[in-house]
Amino acid sequence: MGATGSKLEKALGDQFPEGERYFGLENFGNTCYCNSVLQISSQKKKTGVISPKRFVQRLKKQNELFRSYMHQDAHEFLNFLLNELVDILEKEARAAKNNAETSSPPEKIANGPKNAQANGVHKEPLVTWVHKNFQGILTNETRCLCCETVTAREETFFDLSLDIEQNSSITSCLKNFSSTETLNAEDKFFCDKCCSLQEAQKRMKIKKTPQILVIHLKRFKYIEQLGRHKKLSYRVVFPLELKLINSVEDADAEYSLFAVVVHVGSGPNHGHYVSLVKSHNHWLFFDDENVEMIDESAVQTFFGSAQEYSSNTDHGYILFYERLGTNSNSKGWRRWLPNL
Repeated sequence: MGATGSKLEKALGDQFPEGERYFGLENFGNTCYCNSVLQISSQKKKTGVISPKRFVQRLKKQNELFRSYMHQDAHEFLNFLLNELVDILEKEARAAKNNAETSSPPEKIANGPKNAQANGVHKEPLVTWVHKNFQGILTNETRCLCCETVTAREETFFDLSLDIEQNSSITSCLKNFSSTETLNAEDKFFCDKCCSLQEAQKRMKIKKTPQILVIHLKRFKYIEQLGRHKKLSYRVVFPLELKLINSVEDADAEYSLFAVVVHVGSGPNHGHYVSLVKSHNHWLFFDDENVEMIDESAVQTFFGSAQEYSSNTDHGYILFYERLGTNSNSKGWRRWLPNL
């Protein structure tokens, strides 16, 4: 990326952020799904190309899903990456804790060792930087229409997968995500208080908002008539500033867009992935080895197509929002794995 790198450095000039490194990633045959999600830098130069060969080899060894040279899904890779990082960090934390406990004898107190656990083993849940940045909590509320009892069930998430409609927005998609659904006929709810199946209403809401909100747009839908998945090129507006309207605890939580993974192509089984990343008020366009600066207004060209059949196949697929007014580390997200 010599010429391209020089062009980027020239475009930024004196505005090149101190300490920042903008590198493209080499493609090893349909590995753009990986490159679009993971843009890292640990070089002395400001620009250039990194060859993440070791990372790709490790990825294929860990998960057979990514071993073929077929077109892979960037969202599936992101989920695998975050969960794998959690597993690695938890193992390292437990190993460090065990080493510390074995090297230091337990402090003796009147009723026994200080680190003894009631009823044997008690493991506190480990909170890694992945949890601190990405994890939110959803609450699934079901209200029995007979006795009015509300049953709530919580679950954690690293990203939100939203159904999309033509000529819609992220705000409307989030509203539909938390809309009330009536359970009746064959879908009746078993109420523990009534001890029988009853009609009920349920809704999913965000109880705790994450520091980094990852939104996955469901652009690939299975069509029974066709017997296969089809890409939805719907136009979905994603704003640069987003206010969550369906949060339980943080009704005024505000977010700022800082990265977008874009799917290029007309179908789910072929195409290409690129990404847009905001760094120090500059928007950068990453396309494997190539990196260039783009104007902020260019982001809206990836909203999607207003008509079903269009020559535009570049559509926003995964959105990364940083919560405003917090100390999240989203600006360093491309340095999570510096030693690949």
